[in-house]
This record gives sequence, C-alpha cells and structure tokens, in this order.
Amino acid sequence: MNVIAIDGLGKSYGKGSTQVDALKDVSFSIEQGEFVAVVGASGSGKSTLLHLLGGLDRPTAGHVQIDGQDLYGLKEKERAVFRRRKIGFIFQSYNLIPVLNVEENIQLPLLLDHRQPDKEYVNDLIRTLGLDQRRKHLPSELSGGQQQRVAIGRALAYRPAIVLADEPTGNLDSANGREVLELLKLAVRQFHQTVIVISHDMNVAAEADRVIRLQDGRLIDDTRGGTRA
Repeated sequence: MNVIAIDGLGKSYGKGSTQVDALKDVSFSIEQGEFVAVVGASGSGKSTLLHLLGGLDRPTAGHVQIDGQDLYGLKEKERAVFRRRKIGFIFQSYNLIPVLNVEENIQLPLLLDHRQPDKEYVNDLIRTLGLDQRRKHLPSELSGGQQQRVAIGRALAYRPAIVLADEPTGNLDSANGREVLELLKLAVRQFHQTVIVISHDMNVAAEADRVIRLQDGRLIDDTRGGTRA
C-alpha cells in the first residue's frame, strides 16, 4: 500500500528574472514499511522536498498525498493537526526541549495533542533505543548520539504514517552515525514505520532499501533493491 504519493510536484521562489525553481515536476510513490534515502548535492532540492512532504511549505505545482489524504487540500490548522499526528520529524540538531527529560521529550507530541501516552509502547521505545537507564536525564546530560536516539523516539511516539529524517547523522561521529542508521532500520522492521532520510551522505544511501536521487530540482534516478523503480 502506498503511504506517500506525489505527482508533478514543483516549488518556485521569486518571479520573473529572479525566479528559482527549487523542485521541478517530481513524481513518485512510497510503500508502507520502506526505508528510503533521498540524496543529492547541495541545492539539488532535497530540503525543499522534505519541507513539502512534511507540510512545512506549500508547493507551487502538483500534489502530495500521505496516508490517503491530500496534504495541501487541508486548511492550515487542519494540516498542522495532520502533521502532528501523521508525520514524525528527526532533525540534524535534535531539537529536544532542554527542560524535559528523555521520557517527557519522547511523549511530547502526544501531550501537545492532549493524548494519553501508551505507557507500554513508550517503554518499549525507550528500551529499544537503549535509553532505559537515561529516561529521567535531561538533554544536557546526554551525548549527541543519545540525544538523537531521543529524537527518534519522539518521532515514533505517535506511530506516524511516515518519519522524515533530515541529515540525522550530520552532527554525529561515524560510530554514532552508524548506530542511528541501525535504529532507523530497526524502526522499519520492528515498528513497521516508513522512513525517508534526506542526506548527502552516500553511506546513508547504502543502508536504504531504495534511493531517490535529485539533481537541480529534478528526480534523476530511483533505485530500489539494486533495480530502478
């Protein structure tokens, strides 16, 4: 089943002689449970694509459908609620709340939505992420790798339709970077998540089930399991 379907997606900034086409007529679909890497050089359109998939910006052309819902057919407030419930984000800079401990940071998306966290599921997440002994620690008491694990847990807390990871290994050394990739792969297997990683790192691409390559705002290659999609 397709959890993401985008068709003719485009994004332009400016007008006339100053117009920049950041994304041009991009179309693809992603099935539930895929681990997908979107790669390309700086300026290729990766970040623009992530913003459009995450409902953080509006396209100038095309459609984004997530879990059967036309994302940009929603009003702004409806889209904000949909984003909170259906899309998990993992950022390079972690973006943890410094006054909340590990457990509180992971539960935050649910608490913001006035939902009662599923304690069994949250405990399972914390154990799986190797944070059981750190659950009451603040972000300042954690290493970079541990903070990124908390960010992964937060992204998974709502059991979202998709998880978008923006350069999740960018601030980590190679050992912690590999560990984070293994945890993202584990999320796909154990929690049946769909994970899309935006990266310029080809080591990330090597770990993915599928690689979508962008260049100058266009999709130039889509390879799944060693074969082109």
